[in-house]
Amino acid sequence: MTDRSNQLMPLSLSAPGINLGAYISTVNQIPILTAEQEKNLAERYFYDQDLDAAKTLVMSHLRFVVHIARTYAGYGLPQGDLIQEGNLGLMKAVKRFDPSMGVRLVSFAVHWIKAEIHEYVIRNWRIVKIATTKAQRKLFFNLRSLKKSSKKLTLKEAEAIAKDLNVTAAQVLEMEGRLTSYDAAFETQNDDDDEGSQYVSPSLYLEDNRYDPARVVEEEDWEAQSTSALHHAMNNLDDRSRNILQRRWLDDDKSTLHDLAAEYNVSAERIRQLEKNAMEKIKVAMSSN
Repeated sequence: MTDRSNQLMPLSLSAPGINLGAYISTVNQIPILTAEQEKNLAERYFYDQDLDAAKTLVMSHLRFVVHIARTYAGYGLPQGDLIQEGNLGLMKAVKRFDPSMGVRLVSFAVHWIKAEIHEYVIRNWRIVKIATTKAQRKLFFNLRSLKKSSKKLTLKEAEAIAKDLNVTAAQVLEMEGRLTSYDAAFETQNDDDDEGSQYVSPSLYLEDNRYDPARVVEEEDWEAQSTSALHHAMNNLDDRSRNILQRRWLDDDKSTLHDLAAEYNVSAERIRQLEKNAMEKIKVAMSSN
């Protein structure tokens, strides 16, 4: 497949440009694709090299690039540039996405989006020129989250982090020093009128993975599929088994084994057996869905 990543996005949305707010507002209005729509478009591009399908895939995921780029705001770099780099990563992901993998594009693309943003941050933040190897880059983007407190690392803590990230303790301590110090040559973005403001180290705003958009979308997609599979499996049960599971597990005011035993005029042990058998059927149906 030839390299066509630079053809995938219309010129009007190839970069945030001067009006970042208008760009973000525009991409947030682009509809999110359903799983079926996404698969159809991905197959058209993967098998038939349909550039229109690829452009639609890119456009529908621009909002996720914005979300990811925002988690890197603390590095003092222009938000528009971070988004533009993330868009390049998204286009590379669309080019390489294989619809037969059985995953959503956003889960696959997040690696490529972050990779491009990481490269941009490292190229432009002079204080971290040490991050030249894969292990050092991993240390750079993970050190703050691995520290257990804001205090200076002890040698023992540095050795533990070094072991996890496959670097030396000396590199961990050196990186910590760089992240918590100021670069005299670094240009701040303070307003001229704000004379009392002080520059804050970008290390205080390392990426927060709790709001990773790919993870959120993946979890929501999994929850929706699981709920649908559960309803389908429940509908395939007989009325008694379905009623037992509903009242034992799904109702707010749950029934006891003895409550159901009295209602069906059987023993509590029989209700337990029916419940167990129904749960096994649900498990099999959902695993094969």
